[in-house]
This record gives sequence, structure tokens and C-alpha cells, in this order.
Amino acid sequence: MTANDQLQFDTQHEDMIHDAQLDYYGKRLATCSSDGSIRLFDVSDKQQKFITALKGHTGPVWQVAWAHPKFGSVLASCSYDGSVLIWKDNAVIYKHDQHQASVNAIAWAPHELGPMLLCGSSDGQISLLKFNGTWESQMIRQAHATGVNAVSWAPVVATEGNAAQAGLRQQFATGGCDNQIKIWAEDKQVYSVIQTLDGHSDWVRDVAYAPNIGLPRTYLASCSQDKQVFIWNQEISAQNSEWKRQQLSFSDVVWRVSWSMAGNILAVSCGDNTISLWKENIKGEWECISKVDESGSKE
Repeated sequence: MTANDQLQFDTQHEDMIHDAQLDYYGKRLATCSSDGSIRLFDVSDKQQKFITALKGHTGPVWQVAWAHPKFGSVLASCSYDGSVLIWKDNAVIYKHDQHQASVNAIAWAPHELGPMLLCGSSDGQISLLKFNGTWESQMIRQAHATGVNAVSWAPVVATEGNAAQAGLRQQFATGGCDNQIKIWAEDKQVYSVIQTLDGHSDWVRDVAYAPNIGLPRTYLASCSQDKQVFIWNQEISAQNSEWKRQQLSFSDVVWRVSWSMAGNILAVSCGDNTISLWKENIKGEWECISKVDESGSKE
């Protein structure tokens, strides 16, 4: 489907839909709902065909995430029931149930780092699930004391050093009920906070790193119950340098932010059921280039 195509259909979920994610090739759609199920659809050729319903959670399913196709047909899901399920070929291959409360967010690491899933929970912890012959979990406690709402991996960047020391930098961001965004980095398999970004005055609902297309800066978007979106940027050459930010204000709570594949357009989803698209102009200012309401009408 192209950007101008719209495909609307009834998913047959019995309650509110919380997430919808296309796979890497844009041919399969996974949706999840408060009805506790995940539904898969074939959306190729500008039409939809129901594939199957996945039922394994005992509570609302908040998010789904497709792994890179190099790892096969793998889908992850997280739920209010405190579990994360990893599905392959429509069957559960691993259940992660070490969190003590709702798991609100999941994100696969860049494929260069291998099959690795980051999870954030209302219990204040984050966890990393890694596959190396078998699935292993690593818990990081007190990430955000009052709960984690969002997680996002940074694009991979080669670290400096000689051939023996060089590698791929592992870095991710988390957003929480403490109104903060934390930037984490890995060193010798230990993850620690390297920077904390303040500015939001209410719960951070989502964080999203932009894909890197060769620009010398890293972009990170955040949104909050305070009706604000911050677009942060940092020079890649200076990992611990100051993050600069630009602010976008909205008339309702902002729930989700998402970047285009090229990393140059930001989609913002608000509580008034509108989605707006934003792009940086030549002056370095972000301007709205399109807006869609719940009926699909453009403004």
C-alpha cells in the first residue's frame, strides 16, 4: 500500500484496540485489544484477509511488535496480566512472567544486535529478553519508580576503538510515570542510565527514536499527558552531549509518537482521535504538513 491508500475494515475485536503493527514488508497486520486477543490479517494487494486469532493472555493486550524477518515470523505481545509472550508461526515459544504488574511497552532491538526484546512495566522495572540458543531474561529494577510506560531502541552506531574493541553501541530510552525520560547504555552487559531528560510535567506516554539515515544527529520524540511533544536531538559524535529540544503543543493528551521509515516525518496521535504529521523545515522548525481525523478525513 502507498501512503495515499486507506484500508478500513472491522477487526472483529470485542473491545478497544490498543495497537496495530505492520510487519517488516507491510503485508501482515497484527492488532491487539482489551479483549485479550491478537488478530492477524493479510493486508497485501490493497485488501484484508483474516489469518488467525492468537489467544494466550488473560488480560488486555497493550502492544504487539514484529521481529525482523531474519529471525523468522516472530511476534511479541505484552499485557496487563504482567506477561510478555513471544509467538512464532502463530504459537507461543516463550513466556516472560517475571514482572509484578502490567507490562505496558515492548520494542525489538535493531536486528544487528540479534533477537533481543526490551520490556517496560508498571512495577517500575524494565527487562531484556535475549535469545542465544534459549531465551534468557535480564531484569533492571527501579528504572522508573512509579512505572514504565514506554521504551524505544536507538539506531545502532559503531563504537570507536581498534578492531578488537570496536562494536555496536547498545542504547535505548524509557519514559515513565515520574515525568522523566532516561537514556540507557550498555557496558560489559550492564545497562545503566547515562542521561535523564526533564521537561514534561505529567506522565510520559511514549518515546520514539528516529531511524538514522546518515544525519549527524540523533532524534528522539517524546509525548505526555501534559499535551506536549518534545523533539530532542543530540550530536552523534558526542554521546553524552546536551540534548536540545523543540516543543509542540496540542489541545489534548498525546498518546503515541511514531517516525516514518526515513526518519524525517513524525506522526503524533492525540486523545481527540486525530493524527498529525510533522516535518522539519530548512530553518530547523517543525511544522504540521497533514492532519487526519477519526473518519479518515484530511485537514
